[in-house]
Amino acid sequence: VLDTRDVQVFRVTVNGQDAQFAFGEKHSFKGTPLEITFPKELRRGQEAIVEISFESSPKSSALQWFTPEQTSGKKHPFLFSQCQATHCRAIFPCQDTPAVKLTYYAEISIPKELVALMSANRDGEMPDPEDSSRKIYCFSQNVPVPCYLFALVVGALESRKIGPRTLVWAEKELVDKSAYEFSEAEAMLKTAEDLAGPYVWGQYDLLVLPPSFPYGGMENPCLTFVTPTLLAGDRSLSNVIAHEISHSWTGNLVTNKTWEHFWLNEGHTVYLERRIGGRLFGEQFRHFQALGGWRELQNTINTLGDKNPVTNLVLNLDEVDPDVAYSSVPYEKGFALLFYLEQLLGGPDVFMGFLKAYVQQFAYKSIVTEDWKKFLYSYFKDKVDVLDKVDWNSWFHAPGIKKVKPTYDMTLANACVALSQRWIEAKDSDLGSFSSADLKEMSSHQLIEFLALLLLEAPLPLSHVKRMQEVYDFNAINNSEIRFRWLRLCIRSKWEEAIPLALKMATDQGRMKFTRPLFRDLYSFDKSRDLAVKTFLEHRPSMHPVTSMLVGKDLKQDQ
Repeated sequence: VLDTRDVQVFRVTVNGQDAQFAFGEKHSFKGTPLEITFPKELRRGQEAIVEISFESSPKSSALQWFTPEQTSGKKHPFLFSQCQATHCRAIFPCQDTPAVKLTYYAEISIPKELVALMSANRDGEMPDPEDSSRKIYCFSQNVPVPCYLFALVVGALESRKIGPRTLVWAEKELVDKSAYEFSEAEAMLKTAEDLAGPYVWGQYDLLVLPPSFPYGGMENPCLTFVTPTLLAGDRSLSNVIAHEISHSWTGNLVTNKTWEHFWLNEGHTVYLERRIGGRLFGEQFRHFQALGGWRELQNTINTLGDKNPVTNLVLNLDEVDPDVAYSSVPYEKGFALLFYLEQLLGGPDVFMGFLKAYVQQFAYKSIVTEDWKKFLYSYFKDKVDVLDKVDWNSWFHAPGIKKVKPTYDMTLANACVALSQRWIEAKDSDLGSFSSADLKEMSSHQLIEFLALLLLEAPLPLSHVKRMQEVYDFNAINNSEIRFRWLRLCIRSKWEEAIPLALKMATDQGRMKFTRPLFRDLYSFDKSRDLAVKTFLEHRPSMHPVTSMLVGKDLKQDQ
């Protein structure tokens, strides 16, 4: 039985013999099981070669197809895939579960002026013997991977070498900017290897996708996919690269067995990402990023509700679409648990010893939370009394924010807290006391945190956000993380002049982290609700299928 969704199957053979096949009952989001009957019964240990002739649908949830007009270069079409969590089945029939790992080999025939890349080693190219206008690109992935890490991109791509094992790929218009932005990749890889053990995947390339790519990054092995919203011009958003690099150990080597244990992938990856940041930029910076993560968790729980079961660390996804349950909780509640344990068990070096051993123990396997916890107890067998004091049930199975939290070094956060408090407490008569000098000593990371703190509070009076624009000119800032929070702040304070700016950001790019909250805020503001729906419906045909589905739910426009 294989998973499929919107896939046509024409013929199946088993060891060269025609085999009977039938589709089972269609499920709303899981798709349709494909049942193949083997012509001869197999004995245990016997192998069979199953060949399936199939075609995916033009509206496959895993693929986004672009016309030339939708690309930067405007000359050639473009295609990319995004399989996590359960979309690989919408490309080809497979066992679409992270519990199963497989190696793969592929030959991709494409028009010869384009380039194909996959989550695999590049094994060269050759002319297509059947069509002289086409070329065949060959790929092999020799490390077993779950289906969600299958990835393909085709487009007019160019590359720049930025390290001994790293090329950056993008359309010509963005390739040099991308090479500059991500030049820290090799330093991050070396640091990660030092922390977590050898990098087993060979190549580590980066691919910058069109703006509709729905995530910040996707850790496809050998070829991380990233959003162009990371191109801030100053490398300030490179923690996403550290995050995707870290997945080469936690997620891609040690994998969650089901999506209910997604925190095992993401919590550990955020932990490693921040350890890399700490090595490269100092321990105070790691604590500052960790505190920002705690704020992000508070914000998510405010949005989802503190009794909502999707705010549990370990989820119950029975009849729940993983895309619908997706949030920052597995990332930030998962990280908070690990950071809390680090402080409980003797500090960063002691805890990193555990993480390295954990990766070694479970490399090439898929595991659940209980496996992780058993290994934690056996590794720290001399500290069982400390571990027994942890309220595991509440960490794993209770919704909402934790009462127990780690301790954070506040050095870099204090300036953000102080300035946000000044704005929160200011009366209209105090607005003259603010000036551009307030931001002079602040990094872009601190500006993000300043705005994030304001977003956790009740909306500021309109007079305040207007004054903030006068003195800080946030409208002129193109850093996506700053702009996103600033525009949310404006819409929440009901500033009508911000409506077109917020709509533009929500539609110029499609990273769900930005697009969904912007559309939600615009929908909540009576003056922009109708325009938000109208704009969404106009852009829907050119949106990524998953983004379109989730924004549709947010705006009550489910199809």
